[in-house]
Amino acid sequence: MEKLATSVECCSTQLIDGDGSFNVTGIEKLIKEVKLNECGLSYAVVSIMGPQSSGKSTLLNHLFHTNFREMDAFKGRSQTTKGIWMAKCNGIEPCTVVMDLEGTDGRERGEDDTAFEKQSALFALAVSDIVLINMWCHDIGREQAANKPLLKTVFQVMMRLFSPRKTTLMFVIRDKTRTPLENLEPVLREDIQKIWDSVPKPEAHKETPLSEFFHVEVVALSSYEEKEELFKEQVSNLRQRFFHSIAPGGLAGDRRGVVPASGFSFSAQEIWKVIKENKDLDLPAHKVMVATVRCEEIANEKYNSFTECESWCQLEEASRSDLVSGFGKKLNSLLHTSLTKYDSEATFFDEGVRSLKRKQLEEKLLQLAQPAHQAILGHLRSGTLEKFKEAFEKALNGGEKFSVAARNCTESYMALFDEGYQDAFVELANWDSSKVREKLRRDIDAHVASVQAAKLAELTSSYEVRVKEALYGPVESLFDGANNETWLSIRNLLRCETESAVRGLSSALSGFDLDENARGKMITGLEDYAKGVIETKAREEAGRVVVRMKDRFSNLFAYDADSMPRVWTGKEDIRFITKTARVECLKLLSVMAAIRLDDTADNIEKILFAALLDPSSSAAAIKSNKAGDPLASSTWDQIPLSKTMITPVQCKTLWRQFMTETEYSVTQAISAQCMMRTKMLDIKFNSNAALVIVNVLRSAKIIPVLISGYMSSSTLLEPKCESGIQEANRRSNNWLPPPWAIVALLILGFNEFMTVLRNPLYLGLIFVGYLVIKAAWVQLDIPGQFRYGILAGLLSISTKLIPTIMNILRKLSEPAPAATTGANNPPRHLTAATKALENGSTRSSTASSGNKTEYSGHNKEQ
Repeated sequence: MEKLATSVECCSTQLIDGDGSFNVTGIEKLIKEVKLNECGLSYAVVSIMGPQSSGKSTLLNHLFHTNFREMDAFKGRSQTTKGIWMAKCNGIEPCTVVMDLEGTDGRERGEDDTAFEKQSALFALAVSDIVLINMWCHDIGREQAANKPLLKTVFQVMMRLFSPRKTTLMFVIRDKTRTPLENLEPVLREDIQKIWDSVPKPEAHKETPLSEFFHVEVVALSSYEEKEELFKEQVSNLRQRFFHSIAPGGLAGDRRGVVPASGFSFSAQEIWKVIKENKDLDLPAHKVMVATVRCEEIANEKYNSFTECESWCQLEEASRSDLVSGFGKKLNSLLHTSLTKYDSEATFFDEGVRSLKRKQLEEKLLQLAQPAHQAILGHLRSGTLEKFKEAFEKALNGGEKFSVAARNCTESYMALFDEGYQDAFVELANWDSSKVREKLRRDIDAHVASVQAAKLAELTSSYEVRVKEALYGPVESLFDGANNETWLSIRNLLRCETESAVRGLSSALSGFDLDENARGKMITGLEDYAKGVIETKAREEAGRVVVRMKDRFSNLFAYDADSMPRVWTGKEDIRFITKTARVECLKLLSVMAAIRLDDTADNIEKILFAALLDPSSSAAAIKSNKAGDPLASSTWDQIPLSKTMITPVQCKTLWRQFMTETEYSVTQAISAQCMMRTKMLDIKFNSNAALVIVNVLRSAKIIPVLISGYMSSSTLLEPKCESGIQEANRRSNNWLPPPWAIVALLILGFNEFMTVLRNPLYLGLIFVGYLVIKAAWVQLDIPGQFRYGILAGLLSISTKLIPTIMNILRKLSEPAPAATTGANNPPRHLTAATKALENGSTRSSTASSGNKTEYSGHNKEQ
């Protein structure tokens, strides 16, 4: 071997030579060159171990940019690294040194000379923070290749020699195949855990877990020779993990028992010394290792043969899509054939190793075949479930009771599943199908429960709709005519409809397998829903109580007992009518103030009547009792808040609003009554004045002249009425003269006005004329005649004036006492004239009425 004591260029040195000699000078020089003494605790030590010629040095050179000597493949495979070499990792922070250990299982040392391998491995575990275990991917599971026996010995001796130290074990899987890392990593971790559990431990560490001493990591790298670029890329990514490796969360972030950098050299020398003096580091015999390797090869060969078997491939493919008849027998035959071939080829190897590897092969084969078996059971379960659903639905549609149909279908199709499982049973595997069967039973029960829940929900919903339809309209009608018996009627209605609905629901539930508790909950829920409908409707009506109060007041105030509109003639007692209507409205408010479904007495009506209808007595009572306003509260006595729809304060506010909005109707009625009384007084006064005028005219014998004049004038005016009314329809509606005419009358009539003032006789005549005109004004309804214009009014008055005056005179003359002498009797021609006047008046009135109707129709057309 070429002697390489120190390489200054890359700061590397041989720490321990092939004979086990520790190079003190070399390590001191290396520590000085890399200034390790100045690092304190901020440094890390990495080492690598593994089989000879497994590419350890190549990995380190690419990973840490070192220049360890690598094997030349063209010169043959031989030992390259002897002893232990140490170098500084270039570009890694904090300062990191790496040790390249001599490969294990080397041809140069022979089968029996393996003590140095164990010593170097133990030294690496004792000194390093991170230990890389290099291994081939295809060697995973082999005892020697995976260094498992070596690790077992190292774990035991390390605990006995050193205090606990947290070390990171990173398994580097080389030449990774298509097998996912997720499948390889659990195997390694399980092997390490088994080694740890099997190692005898001192009393202090009997219960100490593996994680207390080691942190296990697994990485995989592609083949350097076949995929060099990918290998370099993966190594570059792995290199990033060694930056700040001792920081919290790093690869060695939880290390313990770190020696300061200045004492590293001395500590390493003492550790190696203790290891060299230990005589107990011996490994199992080489024969066991050979048996292990060979049995592993045979097992892998049989496993590969099984996976490539055409029968298995066809069986696996068929199991993915549907049930396979005779699946259990076919799979059992294939497994038995593979295991039989293994037994025949591994007969002469160590029995313990052979049995262990057979068991492992059997587990691998069963693990490979189990997904297909699970797929078959999945098809069986899903098919059985679908058949159950169809049969169950058909039974329900056929009128069978729900509980009977569910029980019969469940028993029938669970038995069908058991028959199908017997066909898929594998004797060699003895897999437990109870979980699949339980899953099927849970699915069936879940389907039954879901169908039952849907049916019950549909049933409940239908009865709720019935209850709502039965209660909503009648309750609204009862609130519309609310009185002292309203809530009693509502309670009776609720009880009747609820009992009817409960009877129907109970009858419908008899077909379901429900316990008394569930049945009671559904019935109680329906009863509560019915109450909720009442309460919802009551609160809805309470929200528009003012509208209902106004409607009730309007009906009672504006219409009499026969529902006829009131005519305010002056004889009605408005005060009494108003109070009666308000009392009924206040009863409505008291009914809507609270929900009374419990038939409990309350004093809401009394409080409202005392506080709102008779405020004076209420104020006196408050003053005498020194109590507060009964409506100055947010709750009613003996009424819970949940049953309160209108609080006392709200009642007071709503009543004030109601009084304000209905006050106008009362005021209008009083005004109409006053106007009617005034009109009646005017008519009475004008009638008395007309009597006086008639007596004066009668004494002056003017009436016959007026009658004869009327007869001629009415004859002349009557044909002109119709055309005059038609013309008046086109005139203005303003019957008053224009302002300029009024001013002209005042100026031009000034002299006449002064003449009247100088002669009192004119005043008497004017007074008599005023009485006559006033009486005629009232009888002719002068303002009404001018509604259609001045011309229409004049024409109408001209046809009615004389008949009206004569009619007044006739009525006034009737009550006069009959004369005892012939001088007091009216002349014959006067009597005849009066009759003629009456006939003419009738004709004139008829014509005038017809003209007016025609005129109104004409206006509407326009």
